[in-house]
Amino acid sequence: MVTITGIVALILVGIAVAISAALGQILQENLDAKLQQTANLTVQTYQRMQGPLGSGADVTAADTLSQVRQQGALFIVRPFNGAASGAVVESDGTVTELTDDQIGDVLNDLTRTGVDSIDIHGLGEYRVVAGQVQGAGVLIGLPLSEVRNTVTQIITAVLIVTAAGLLLIALAIILIVRRGLRPLRAVADTATRVAALPMSEGAVSINERVAADEADERTEIGRVGHALNTLLDHIDSSLDARQRNEERMRRFVADASHELRTPLASIRGYSELSLRAIRQAETNGGSARMTVETTGQSLERIQAQSLRMTTLVEDLLLLARLDEGQELVYGSVDLTRLAIESVADARPAGPEHDWVLEVGEEPVVIAGDSGRLHQVAANLLANARTHTPEGTTVTVTVSREGHDAVLRVHDDGPGVDPAVKDELFERFSRADRSRARKTGGTGLGLSIAKAIVDAHGGTISVASEPGDTTFEVRLPARPADPTAS
Repeated sequence: MVTITGIVALILVGIAVAISAALGQILQENLDAKLQQTANLTVQTYQRMQGPLGSGADVTAADTLSQVRQQGALFIVRPFNGAASGAVVESDGTVTELTDDQIGDVLNDLTRTGVDSIDIHGLGEYRVVAGQVQGAGVLIGLPLSEVRNTVTQIITAVLIVTAAGLLLIALAIILIVRRGLRPLRAVADTATRVAALPMSEGAVSINERVAADEADERTEIGRVGHALNTLLDHIDSSLDARQRNEERMRRFVADASHELRTPLASIRGYSELSLRAIRQAETNGGSARMTVETTGQSLERIQAQSLRMTTLVEDLLLLARLDEGQELVYGSVDLTRLAIESVADARPAGPEHDWVLEVGEEPVVIAGDSGRLHQVAANLLANARTHTPEGTTVTVTVSREGHDAVLRVHDDGPGVDPAVKDELFERFSRADRSRARKTGGTGLGLSIAKAIVDAHGGTISVASEPGDTTFEVRLPARPADPTAS
């Protein structure tokens, strides 16, 4: 506001100075023209009063101005053979003779040529013209006070109008700026309220938004409000996702604790059983054969439970390594052969399902990690076997579509629960919340599959409705020999 007002003030003052200078020049030119007329009239009157050949040499300036009667006119005459005289016509028309001192101030100016300005003591500034007539030097002038007063009045009027205009401009700018910045104040207030929310932990929902009428994208500040609303929407979604992840993490910790506690309890129990059998054999001289059988069974159970724990730990370790960009070993992978082998492995595990394989005559070869891609296919087939009833048909297809190699696993089972469809590939997510051995896994299978596919630069998705569920893995069909490429 100060900047705009200052610029406008400079412009108005500049205009006022320019107008005053131009008007002063015009008034002075008019005064010079009037001075020439007055000089001509005064000289003619003086010459007429002198008579022919200067016979009236004793004609004074006062005598001459008494005939001219030009208000404000100044006339000084110095005969070559007489004393100088001078007079001025007052504002009321009376003629007043000049003092010797006043005449002395301008005697040196009688030799001037052209129009000039002089200052006479007691009278002020005059615009004068000098010359010579019959036997005398003369000087005729008109006061500059009228010009000065006119210019002063104009400058005063302009300054008053300028000050009033600047005041009005300042008030208008204040109103406009306050109204224009009102949306920005709303943005700041919204941001302040959001900043006061405790978002470090727990369920947090950001309901604060900039009002729609103050987030108009057609204005600059409105775009700021709209951008803040968009940012708050993203933050709100992120907080919801964080809360869901925390809930899944807590659920997973509980599940993992249960998963690990069971085999650990078994290992501890069978270990104690083995030690008890050995001690009894040593104390009572029991049968060595019975001791060996008991110890062997216990060790088998210990090994089985250890494998369960190892599988869970390896899954978690694999996810961590994939997050760090490690674990993949690229080579040439025949996706068609991989699908054939995966279906062959799935048939014995799910004899109650119908397994169908649809592949082309030509193999689909890509560059990737064969072992990890086999794990993806195995997880998808195990998922279809686990979450569909007996008699379900599972169809595996491999094809090349443009620059992509596509692996699809389709089943005609009941489909995916819409409540978990959006978070199906997230870690620790399970369609069945139970810990049943048949369907209640750790929730890492599909998340591992997604991590492996993402590491290959591909995508994995699901389309599901009752009787028609398809998991699709789309991978870049890179050359079979990535090193040579």
